[in-house]
Amino acid sequence: MKCDLVVVGAGPAGSMVAKTASKAGLDVIILEKRQEIGDPVRCAEGVSKKGLEKLVDPDPSWIAAEAKGARLYAPDGTEIVMSEDKAGAEVGYVLERKVFDRGLALQAALEGAKVMVKTRALGLLERDGAPSGIFAQCVGENLKIEAPLIIGADGVESKVGRWAGIDTALKPRDVEVCAQFLIQDESVDDDYCEFFLGNKIAPGGYVWSFPKGNKMANLGIGVLGSKSSSGMPLELLNKFLKNHFPEANVLEIMAGGVPVSGPIETTTADGVMLVGDAARQSDPITGGGIINSMKAGIIAGEVAAEQVSEENLSKEALKIYEDRWRETVGKHINRNYGVKEFFVELSDDELNRLMHSLEKQDLAQATLRDMLKILIKQNPKMLWKLRHLAV
Repeated sequence: MKCDLVVVGAGPAGSMVAKTASKAGLDVIILEKRQEIGDPVRCAEGVSKKGLEKLVDPDPSWIAAEAKGARLYAPDGTEIVMSEDKAGAEVGYVLERKVFDRGLALQAALEGAKVMVKTRALGLLERDGAPSGIFAQCVGENLKIEAPLIIGADGVESKVGRWAGIDTALKPRDVEVCAQFLIQDESVDDDYCEFFLGNKIAPGGYVWSFPKGNKMANLGIGVLGSKSSSGMPLELLNKFLKNHFPEANVLEIMAGGVPVSGPIETTTADGVMLVGDAARQSDPITGGGIINSMKAGIIAGEVAAEQVSEENLSKEALKIYEDRWRETVGKHINRNYGVKEFFVELSDDELNRLMHSLEKQDLAQATLRDMLKILIKQNPKMLWKLRHLAV
């Protein structure tokens, strides 16, 4: 097979690349190793309404629930409430990822991309020392797909990145080890996303509860890799479930890892670009990456169309992609990495003190950056190191 562009991975990042590049006239093939796009779900499924609506016109079938806002809980139970439009990238819509991912892949297909499921990329083809396509296996049959450009949208474990010689290694303190239950319980709040902080609850991370409608919720936990041990996330999540939702029915169990590393040194090589979790484009504070991945996917698709038409796919030429995403998505990731690095080392007493300082503040119209500014003003000695990140 021959095409202009091979995209490995049919998640939100890969589908947005394929949709954008196909619309611009490229012949695109998307490879998905699983037999069903969007399954299994490894995500809390929350996104900003405004963020999503700027990128696509959401189909109602993609949306499981709409949250009115977010509640943050300190280790001692202190509660802070934020409105939906100010609470950040993880609040607003709670998606049905299986439907959402397939919907984005369908949009790519309608623009002309060829989607191939149960097709696993096994390595890069090379010609004259440069990548020239993908060697794959489709439903047990070996397959060679020749293409001048390959985009790795293959998640946190990105094989495409490693094959291209890109250093995608993650330190333990730069990955959140996660577990999640889909629960049904009458005490689930259908209107609010909830975040629970505390080193006893989730060392270096947090527990979340995202409503899915009809008294169902994604109840999950992220534990910083450097503070985790084998089985810890699942053990802590079970403990939280018994304490907060003792009568809940568990309908699904999921597990996985989320990069919280900040941008890696490079996301390109000759004939190769990385997007989404493969490029470490998730938010270092929340671990959420859907919107960032879609934005970067659009940029990658645009650059792919430009550079394939010019027949210049060297690492130097693809630096256009590096520059564009780092000037947009990357700035937000860099800032939040600094905030994450500080907050994961705070004790529960320090977290309680910070949350108490917000109790009397009017946060109805406060963004996360506004909240950081308020925290620094209220706690100048403790948060002096973060003052430049709130600018």
